[in-house]
Amino acid sequence: MKREFELLVEAIASLRLEDKHKLFHLLDEEIAQAEEELAENPAIQAEIQEARTEYQTGDYLTLDEYIAHQSQIAL
Repeated sequence: MKREFELLVEAIASLRLEDKHKLFHLLDEEIAQAEEELAENPAIQAEIQEARTEYQTGDYLTLDEYIAHQSQIAL
């Protein structure tokens, strides 16, 4: 898989600017569609709702708290 990606990157690098713009817009549309489909996934929706509920109830760690906790574990 890594080699295929490298070949793809090389192929993209050889494109004209106009074709790179076309590819950019195509990829942007594909990514937006994939993200929309993920957002409609019931499992993803449940995870989002769970995270919102935890946030609303204060059941979360700030980034600083998480880092401090990880530092204590490392000791």
